[in-house]
Amino acid sequence: MFRPLAAYIGLRYTSSKRRNGFIAFISASSTVGIALGVMVLIIGLSAMNGFEYELKNRILAVVPNGELEGVNQPFNDWQRTQGKLLTHPEVVGAAPFIKLNGLLQKGNELKAVQLRAVDSEAEKQVSEVYRYVEEGRWDSLSDPVAHRSLVIGLGIAKELNLVLGDPVTVLLSQQSGNSFKSPRRFSFTISGIIHLSGQLDNNLAYIPLSAAQDIQGKAFEADGMSIKVSDIFAANRIVREVGSELDHYLYIRSWMTSQGFLYQDIQMVKSLMYVILILVIAVACFNIVTTLVMAVNDKRADIAILKTMGASNALLRLIFIVHGGINGILGVVSGTILGILISENLTVIIKFIEGLIGHEFLSGDIYFIDFLPSQLELNDVLVVGGVAMVMSVIATIYPANKACLVQPARELGNK
Repeated sequence: MFRPLAAYIGLRYTSSKRRNGFIAFISASSTVGIALGVMVLIIGLSAMNGFEYELKNRILAVVPNGELEGVNQPFNDWQRTQGKLLTHPEVVGAAPFIKLNGLLQKGNELKAVQLRAVDSEAEKQVSEVYRYVEEGRWDSLSDPVAHRSLVIGLGIAKELNLVLGDPVTVLLSQQSGNSFKSPRRFSFTISGIIHLSGQLDNNLAYIPLSAAQDIQGKAFEADGMSIKVSDIFAANRIVREVGSELDHYLYIRSWMTSQGFLYQDIQMVKSLMYVILILVIAVACFNIVTTLVMAVNDKRADIAILKTMGASNALLRLIFIVHGGINGILGVVSGTILGILISENLTVIIKFIEGLIGHEFLSGDIYFIDFLPSQLELNDVLVVGGVAMVMSVIATIYPANKACLVQPARELGNK
């Protein structure tokens, strides 16, 4: 079978039993270093992609893209305002809300919350929180019979030891002039429990818009409007544009205000990971230089014989590029395979380790999710593997050129 001479000799050098065990050790360490660098980089990027995916599809699916809240006066006819907002080509949804700050009381336990009063059907235009109602029904907020229904996050339910159907008291402050009166008490019933697997489980509490209007004594009014936009990364601009079209003095907010730092942190860590781990691969690739320099010194007699037989410098270069490139190829392939396998099962692996040691790496009380996500992207695998392969080949050029400098007369004359 025909084989290119350079590839044949290079492969023979790689597969032959080396007389120098130190060269074998350095060669193996370079392969392992490249494999570990590629594997860790793929796993790290997959984890960052997972955090970005969960931020976009879990947190930003629940948190409104933007909010317009009246400063001095509410929206007296929110249906009309909703229709006006939807005329903007980049607004895909709008819904009213009322915010009430108060306390939830169950027995002697109290929990400070911000109740968000919404129209359950309109809210579906701007938020997918209804998809995460694990117990009960989101539509209970629109049930005229269950007028005082309350949907809360799992964290609140655990803290107050609440289950579906439990009664709970809502305490709302009331102010008269410069003094505060005793809080007003309202009875609600737990009709739904939201499970988002993160920090939002400790903050979310929804009541019907009609219940908040009754409490305030202002029918058909809303404190503000939530909006959903077609491009979440242009939310700041779009929210300002639609806000300027309304004849209200407004607080204008977008998701960048409350959650933007998470996205910026993910992008920063992702960039740093690229730089740091590419440098780790570079260090491993420099081991190839050491291996090949020693291999050239070990094969000086062979190189001299090849030159006397008419081998050109180009052929000698190719021989040692193949010889050294094998380490890079083995490292990149093995690292890529391990990286893909671990990335695809990263969440399960971390959950298993957490169960084994009895410790949570990500607490839902602190982080926006309580598990380590993973989202493998083909582009990342191709970029990491390609860069590692190119660096491995570049590392062979200097030793390959050094092989061309061997003088046959000097080497063979000393034998």
